Amino acid sequence: MENLVVMKKKSKLFICSILIGFTMVSCDFKESTKEENLVEDIVKDEFQFWTWTSANAKKSDEAYQQEFAKYKANGINDVLINTGTDAELLARITPIAKKEGLEVHAWMFTINRPGDKIANEHPEWFAVSRDGKSCYDEPPYVGYYKWLCPTRAESKAHILSLVEGLAKVEGVASVHLDYIRYSDIYLPIGLLPKYNLKQETELPEFDFCYCDVCLETFEKEHHKNPKDFENPAIDMEWKNFRLNKVKDIVDAAYEIAHKNNKILTAAVFPYPEMADHMVRQRWDKWNIDKVLPMIYHGFYNEEIDWIGYATGQGVKDLKNTNTELHTGIYIPGMSAEELEEAIVLAKENGAKGVSFFDGGALKEEHLAVIKKLKNKLTL
Repeated sequence: MENLVVMKKKSKLFICSILIGFTMVSCDFKESTKEENLVEDIVKDEFQFWTWTSANAKKSDEAYQQEFAKYKANGINDVLINTGTDAELLARITPIAKKEGLEVHAWMFTINRPGDKIANEHPEWFAVSRDGKSCYDEPPYVGYYKWLCPTRAESKAHILSLVEGLAKVEGVASVHLDYIRYSDIYLPIGLLPKYNLKQETELPEFDFCYCDVCLETFEKEHHKNPKDFENPAIDMEWKNFRLNKVKDIVDAAYEIAHKNNKILTAAVFPYPEMADHMVRQRWDKWNIDKVLPMIYHGFYNEEIDWIGYATGQGVKDLKNTNTELHTGIYIPGMSAEELEEAIVLAKENGAKGVSFFDGGALKEEHLAVIKKLKNKLTL
């Protein structure tokens, strides 16, 4: 779903520690029907089919019912809904989707917060590049890249308050984190020509965050200032500092979600080493229930079989964790035959499901493939 091209099309799950080896907060499993439903969702062995979709407050309940009924009739079980972190809109839509037999996931923009009225009242919350430009008024690449600083206490608290608001909506299965990373230090290779860019090193204008809080916090911990580095890219403490600031937000969101009897899911870059390199995102080290890596092969000038490779690499990296991997597939431009191959490759390489970006791009021939495979791909 999330990427620089996709954004033009979108405005844009507390389980007992004694159960199936999950090391989480201890609880009395029999206390709550919600907890029982949560457990069922996590451990169900059915291969999952998801789709991302965006909501609009002006869209009628009847239109939503028709959209959700179409997904369910064609084998999709889970819908990730972007309401722009509007909990009231999510509360209105969720019962409609649930009535059609779908699990609802509250999809949110996390560290990238375009159009966030509260954040925009605090220019100091925004991430600053190595060359001193703030995402508040000089965003990198495109105008909607409004990245907050993940280190600053106030911006982090704001993000987590949005997580909590969505987690409290009745009937939602998970809070789904998107843009849970830094801005792209490297774009997918297939997108570079669009921006007339060459990125062979970490360029200052795309290297974040160098705000006063980040620099002061890092210097206090490590007794050196990144602004003094001749080549910041090779300083592992500086790199890990930023990886850990993203992890801190995810881990806190995990606690919030589980406290509210939800799981935590996220859209991430294709596999951990690649995500680390491109956007300072090491998702195999997070406390999270499910990840949906966006294995959009065309963005990387790769062929369909790369979906299998990237899925398999992510599954291997998650081997010693309790996190499930569900492969994200980019639908535009993909034929029905290619979609079938992609789904089978994801399954054969260990994915627990597949997700499609996005619902609006699913044509009848795509839905026919999903429906055909629905009863065949079981774990």
